[in-house]
Amino acid sequence: MEDATPDKQPQGTSRNRLVSIDALRGFDMFWIIGGGTVFANTVKVWENPVTRTVQEQLRHVTWEGVHFEDLIYPLFLFIIGVVLPFSLARRKEQNQKRWRLYLHVLKRSLILILLGSIPRGVLSFTRWPMLGGVLEHIGLCYFFATLLVMHTRWRARAIIVPAFLVLYWLALILIPVPGHGSGVFTEEGNLGSYIDRFFISGNLWNEGPTSVLSGIAIILWGSLAGEWLRSNRTGNRKAAGLALAGAAGLILGYLWGFSLPMIKRILWTSSYVTFACGWSMLLLATFYWVIDVKNCRRWAFFFTVIGMNAITIYFLQQIVDFNEIANLLFRGIAEHVGMFMPLVLPMGVVTLKWLFLWFLYRHKIFFKL
Repeated sequence: MEDATPDKQPQGTSRNRLVSIDALRGFDMFWIIGGGTVFANTVKVWENPVTRTVQEQLRHVTWEGVHFEDLIYPLFLFIIGVVLPFSLARRKEQNQKRWRLYLHVLKRSLILILLGSIPRGVLSFTRWPMLGGVLEHIGLCYFFATLLVMHTRWRARAIIVPAFLVLYWLALILIPVPGHGSGVFTEEGNLGSYIDRFFISGNLWNEGPTSVLSGIAIILWGSLAGEWLRSNRTGNRKAAGLALAGAAGLILGYLWGFSLPMIKRILWTSSYVTFACGWSMLLLATFYWVIDVKNCRRWAFFFTVIGMNAITIYFLQQIVDFNEIANLLFRGIAEHVGMFMPLVLPMGVVTLKWLFLWFLYRHKIFFKL
């Protein structure tokens, strides 16, 4: 792994690093490491229309539609894309040879796939075809998206992304699925699930093979935002541009949904990708304007600590039973807080994970692939 040793200084304090990106990544990861459970459990303490809505939004949609929970993973992919122009530009400034860059991209992708397979014990070659996790999905999307970013200018990517989304839309509504016909979006009768069954005879990736193409599109969309942030425009203008693009993405995705439903499971439809990227762009605009333009950073420290070692905690929580540790440490407290019991253990889990990440941050240890 590259840079697996402690850095000389916290990268979050680097003048050349956008703290807002680390904070946004941490905000996204917060919901994955237990924040979602904490907020969802508020309905068990105060049941009312607001808490019921929060609980509903923190559950994946069964098939058609979008909840907050369905926008968390695309945001992570989007942030990967935002960072790409910065990291590639830095390596170019270091006069890194092209073959070394190819090797770096391949190594990072393979490590992500390996890390994703370890928690399920998929080190046996007999089970290796079953790549069914998020990290494997990220590794595949990152590999192909990075190669495209390396070999295209932003204008070309600005054409590639919408062209793919339109072609994918046309394929879904025009190509017939055996036994169902064309334009069918039920879970069983759609092009994505048909490809999954016909070519793979099993679920190769967490969301299905067609989601890899959409994941690549999301990373490329994020790379365009990264190019915009690297420009010489003023901070206010950058934030405004991201906000306008984000609002346009939300509106377009919503309207597109009338022709092509927003579906995350298996398909990752064009309308869903557009809506998710619009949402991601708005969040990036907000975090960037508040943190890096207005220099209001103290509130974001909690999220920055998480964002600096996001992959570390995602992997670790799959092999360490933080729930059991929290139960041992906080069970006594939970038994004496009455109605607040449903919140104590989930908050304990998040606290343990954050303190571990804070320890790494405090000692300037940042694990990167």
